[in-house]
Amino acid sequence: MKEVILCKYGEVILKGANRSEFEAKMLKELRRRAKRIGNFKIHYAQSTVFCEPLDEDSAEAIDEMTEQAKHVFGFVGVTRAIACEKNMDTILEMVKKYIPERLKGYKSFKATAKRADKRFPLGSPEIAGEVGAAILEATGGKIKVDLHNPEIIVQVEIRESLAYIHAGQEKGAGGIPSGSSGKGLLLLSGGIDSPVAGFMMAKRGVLIEAIHFESYPYTSERAREKVLELAKVLTDYTMRMRVHIISLTKIQELIRDNCDEDYFTLLLRRYMMAISVKLAHELDCDAIITGESLGQVASQTMKAINVTNAMSDIPVYRPLIGMDKEEIIQISRKIGAYDTSILPYEDCCTVFTPRHPRTRPELEKVIEEESKLDFNALVEEAYATKYAVVVKHFGDNIIEGEGKDE
Repeated sequence: MKEVILCKYGEVILKGANRSEFEAKMLKELRRRAKRIGNFKIHYAQSTVFCEPLDEDSAEAIDEMTEQAKHVFGFVGVTRAIACEKNMDTILEMVKKYIPERLKGYKSFKATAKRADKRFPLGSPEIAGEVGAAILEATGGKIKVDLHNPEIIVQVEIRESLAYIHAGQEKGAGGIPSGSSGKGLLLLSGGIDSPVAGFMMAKRGVLIEAIHFESYPYTSERAREKVLELAKVLTDYTMRMRVHIISLTKIQELIRDNCDEDYFTLLLRRYMMAISVKLAHELDCDAIITGESLGQVASQTMKAINVTNAMSDIPVYRPLIGMDKEEIIQISRKIGAYDTSILPYEDCCTVFTPRHPRTRPELEKVIEEESKLDFNALVEEAYATKYAVVVKHFGDNIIEGEGKDE
C-alpha cells in the first residue's frame, strides 16, 4: 500500500473566476516545499491537491510532507490516504488492511463516504455502512461506532479515477495562499503580539516584509537574535522573510535629553512609524502591520494610536486590535512563537520608559515636543543604519548581499 497526501481547499473554493490564480499559488508553495523533501507528483482535482510520492521508500518523506502541507495557507484539511480501485470488494479489503492501525488509541469512530463520481452504484450512506461494518470486523469490536461525537472519522472518497481511504484528517493552516493579497511591512518586536499579527495577515494572503528597531548597546545582540528566531517561526508558514534592522539609539538618547519624559514613548513611536512608512514605500508595500491591541498599554489607547497614525500616508493594519492578551497568547502558542517571545531580552520600546506616559495625548502637544529635534534629519540618519537579514524556512539566515538567496 502506498500512501498519498490529500490537501483540502477552504475558502478558495468560493473564488469564482479567479480561483485558478489561487490554486496556482497553492501548488507552487507545495512544490517548493516538496523539492526539499523528496520526489513527489503534485496535482489537483475536485478541490483537492494530491501529493503522491514517487520513490519506493518514502515513509519519512510522507511524514515530513504532511507537516509541510499543514503550513500552506489555503488548505483547511490535510490527511494521509491510500488509493485503490473503485469497487466495493477492493475498497473493503483495503479498509481492513489500512484503517485498524490508524484507529489505535481511539475508542469510537464514524464511517462516512463522499461520492464525487455519481456513476458509482452505491450511494454514500450505503458505502459508509459497509465500511463501518468492515472496520468492526477487522478490529474485533475493540472500537465502537459513535455517529454523533466520534473521536475519529474514517472516510472513503469515490473520485473520478480512484477511491481514497483515510482516517483522522488534520487541520490545515486555512486562509488564502501567500501572495494573493499584496505585500505588507510588519513592525516585528521581540514580544508576543507582533509575530501573531504577522501570522494573521500572512494567513490572509499578505506577503510579509519585517522591520525591527534596535537600540544597541541598550538592547543586546541576543535580543536581535530573538527577533530573527521569531521571524524563523513565521517562515514555517511564509517560507522566507526579510527582516530590515534599523538603529534608534541616537533618536532615543536625544528624546531623553531634550523632551518631556511623559511623551518619550509617543515620540519614539512616531519616529518608528515615519521610518516604517519610508521603508514601505521603498519596498512597494501596500500597508503597515502592527501588533497593537486597543488599551493594552499606554501607547495603544485610541488617542495615542491616532497620534501615531498621523505619521502614515498608507493604511496601518492592526489585526489584534480587538483581542485580549489570552486570545493572542493562544495563537502565539499555536504557531510556535510563544516560548521564544517570552525570553527575557529587552527591545527598544523598553528603553527610557516614562514613569507616567500620556494615555490621552493631544496631537498639538506631541508636535510641540517633537519640534525640539530635527525630525526629518534624524529619520534619514536612522534610515542610513538599515541592513536586511533574509530568514529562510529551509537553510540558514543570510545578511542580504552576503550570500546567494533562494
